[in-house]
Amino acid sequence: MNTPPLPRQFALDLSHTPKASLDNYLPSNDWALISTLQTLCKAWENQSRYPNSNPLNHRWIYWWGPEGSGRTHLLGAMTNAAEHAGIESFSLNPREPISWVHLEEKMSALASSDAPSVITVDDVDALDERLVGALFRILNGVQASKNIHILMAGKAAPANLDLREDLRTRLGWGLVFQTQLLDDDEKIQALEQAAKARGLVLSPDVLPWLLKRFYRDMPNLMALIDALDAYSLETKRAVTLPLVRELLQPK
Repeated sequence: MNTPPLPRQFALDLSHTPKASLDNYLPSNDWALISTLQTLCKAWENQSRYPNSNPLNHRWIYWWGPEGSGRTHLLGAMTNAAEHAGIESFSLNPREPISWVHLEEKMSALASSDAPSVITVDDVDALDERLVGALFRILNGVQASKNIHILMAGKAAPANLDLREDLRTRLGWGLVFQTQLLDDDEKIQALEQAAKARGLVLSPDVLPWLLKRFYRDMPNLMALIDALDAYSLETKRAVTLPLVRELLQPK
């Protein structure tokens, strides 16, 4: 079934979705990864207890999974957690090459510092030859450092990435996890949690209908919960199926 076009109200609400966090991420079978990231966040919050040297596999993590499995959400959650803890962070992806240049200029200072810092790298599988070289150099700097953390995500396990061999090998030096897609019941649970957090009461038939007729990826579905919340307040009406259809009706 064809996905309906975005109505204007919904498109405007996409920019107002809550910040990514571990609390608003619903794991499927990703508990080992989430537990590892939660432990890391606690360490960042207690920097005064931070060890002078951390094992590399406590600071070097790669996770992989299909589109829509939460890879990018988790990277954003860890960037936000670092920001909350007052830790310097750098977010890299293939679409913003200038940010790689800025980070490489700071790598020497970061590597020699006792203060923790955080680097996230999204869509590792989509790096061009120039950025592959940059990531290789960055990883060498992380390996030589005391407290740089690097968190990376891609669509496949390191050995299955179409990248040069020495980089594939390095990606597997730390901890490697796989992220899983949510099934429909888990998606409904996640959406119910999001609605409850906003004080939003949904008619029981709303979420099954959305999964059948609307977007099935979690970012769009979560953004729709925000749009429904705003539209319900604006119209002073409960969130029932007629209200949802009205919101999604192209103007």
